[in-house]
Amino acid sequence: MNSLYDDVSEARAVRIPASGVVLNADLTMPPHPRAIIAFAHGSGSSRHSIRNRYVAEMLNAYNFATLLADLLTEEEEVTDMRTRHLRFDIPMLADRLIDIAAWLQQESQTTDLKIGWFGASTGAGAALIAAAQRPENIMAVVSRGGRPDLAGAYLPEVVAPVLLIVGENDPQVLELNKEALARLNTESKLEIVPNATHLFEEPGTLEAAAGLAAEWFQNHC
Repeated sequence: MNSLYDDVSEARAVRIPASGVVLNADLTMPPHPRAIIAFAHGSGSSRHSIRNRYVAEMLNAYNFATLLADLLTEEEEVTDMRTRHLRFDIPMLADRLIDIAAWLQQESQTTDLKIGWFGASTGAGAALIAAAQRPENIMAVVSRGGRPDLAGAYLPEVVAPVLLIVGENDPQVLELNKEALARLNTESKLEIVPNATHLFEEPGTLEAAAGLAAEWFQNHC
């Protein structure tokens, strides 16, 4: 997938201390950003996710800063490839997202920026837990093909506005999102992208999802 835009600021590699480990991340800062969108990657994914980088580039073009951080260390990723255990440890991932948000609030370039979460797959559940546990400065959450149901009892505690984006042809995840939507007590909306399956691989579907996310963040960050 080619880069969307050639004129956005280049990403800067950063390292973020979180829950006793150090996570690798890429921080992109356009001129005078309106807010920063931090990505919570899904199971088995990382900051190198082609789909999330595509969404990040569109958000950069809308003048949002973006942070794509690995939620596992390189050693943990090796272990997880074998056990597939850590990627489903949603409370642990949520704790790391909370630490990432704290780092953003202390880092000189981002300290004054409001924060939005963009979660994909299992990362959406972790992002919602993090938003519920530490609501300060978290202005909005967007889930793409996510599992908000994994936030469990934290769902009714989320106060940031939540957008759930699901593919039309992803019936199981769509049903889980409908159930999660009913449990949210904050401003929330479900957007169904026509012709899209779980990974939004169909032509134009990822672009549509990214556009919906950008609009939501524009209205709430």
